[in-house]
Amino acid sequence: MKIVSPSFFQLQTETLARLLLGKKLIYETTEGLCSGIIVETEAYLNENDPACHASRGKTKRNAVMFGPPGRAYVYFIYGNHFCFNVVSGKEGKGEAVLIRALQPVDGIPIMKRRRATTELVSLTNGSGKLCQAMGITIDDNGRKLDQKPLYIAEHMHIEPAEIVSTTRIGISQAKEKLLRFYLRNNHFVSRK
Repeated sequence: MKIVSPSFFQLQTETLARLLLGKKLIYETTEGLCSGIIVETEAYLNENDPACHASRGKTKRNAVMFGPPGRAYVYFIYGNHFCFNVVSGKEGKGEAVLIRALQPVDGIPIMKRRRATTELVSLTNGSGKLCQAMGITIDDNGRKLDQKPLYIAEHMHIEPAEIVSTTRIGISQAKEKLLRFYLRNNHFVSRK
């Protein structure tokens, strides 16, 4: 399994959101290795995107977004789950790609136990679900994603025609922006 290079994360955020589709997110924990194919992403831009956490400036919560690209930006939301993002673009800009859904591959029994479910399709089809299944927490905030234990690896090439571009989910501002991307006809996408 070839881990992506640090330069991969320096792409423009919207481009990175598309190119993350088909890559594999892998986490090697003491419980075992868990992985999934990234099948859904959302881009969050600093400029003209009030839905982006960094759009109003740097804070203690979003500081990782302003650091080097290729790090995990993990935050707690709605008082009950974590969201996992990939910091993108130029350092100091404050942009990231939210990973919204995975197609589970390795460690499925571990993921099912963590999520207390036996249903495969709903195991990682949402940002909070995938964090719980993969064991991603706030302790992973700031981790480099081009080295173990939490990393992104090459997996499969996705043709542009296989990618659906649509509006993002669960936001109240900038809802009209077509910055959500997912693999067409994939059963593990959070919402069609």
